[in-house]
Amino acid sequence: MKADVTKINIGALLSELAGKVDQSIREYCDRFLSGPPQLVQAMRYSLEAGGKRIRPVLVLLSSDLYGGQMETAMFPAAAIEMVHTFSLIHDDLPAMDNDDFRRGRPTCHKAFGEAMAILAGDGLLAFAFELIAKHFPGPADQAAALVKELAEATGPAGMTGGQVLDMTFDRQDGLATVEEIHRLKTAALIRCACRLGAISAGATNLDSVSDYGQKIGLAFQLIDDYLDQTSTQTELGKKTGKDADANKPNYAVLSGTAAARQRAEELIEQAREALKSFGPTARPLIELAQMVLTRKS
Repeated sequence: MKADVTKINIGALLSELAGKVDQSIREYCDRFLSGPPQLVQAMRYSLEAGGKRIRPVLVLLSSDLYGGQMETAMFPAAAIEMVHTFSLIHDDLPAMDNDDFRRGRPTCHKAFGEAMAILAGDGLLAFAFELIAKHFPGPADQAAALVKELAEATGPAGMTGGQVLDMTFDRQDGLATVEEIHRLKTAALIRCACRLGAISAGATNLDSVSDYGQKIGLAFQLIDDYLDQTSTQTELGKKTGKDADANKPNYAVLSGTAAARQRAEELIEQAREALKSFGPTARPLIELAQMVLTRKS
């Protein structure tokens, strides 16, 4: 990839990379995804619904930071988007967050029914690991490391555990508990995306990119909390303002919108600092971190 960091337009770069991710996801589904047609249709309905593709783009940019190849990094990039989509399908279910809209259209369970939505999420989770284990074009030890990273970030010590804490949250638990939920439920997968990119490029020291991913992951969710309280359904593509009534762990509800935004700004500054040693090479990732603060959806 190797973008010219002296002339970078981060919005255009992210749009270009998201388009490449979309194209690759369609290609991988066409080539490798099989099963009952109604299941495949439900899986692809949610997976190909668009979105910012932040996680797979982070895989690609982190790989580029360490001199990796996009063709190699695209496999874990697509896989992490499949895991993310699985989590959204299940989050939207009536037993979880009970949302009717996602990315501006009916959620998977509204379009296909609850049972099929559960199975579509299960299918995407399994397909993500299959894609890396069977089709990753790099060395076998790298494929194994990628599977390990993705499993840890997805499982009980990561995103799944974060969802449990989300479901059992009580507002009296306070801001520290909210931030812990966000660390597990959102930041774990975003941190994982950065690590996947570095691993696919052959990197062994992942400290800087891990710290960066952790910080922007927390900031991303804090801005989500902020937008839930300040935006509209039309702008976000999903229902807003319901976290307070539903007693959900929302930092902006407990601290106020100004404090939530200030905390996000602090985290983004820390993320920028984490990549300082890379110099101009890190500019795309640093610009992306800044966009986390300014996004409207």
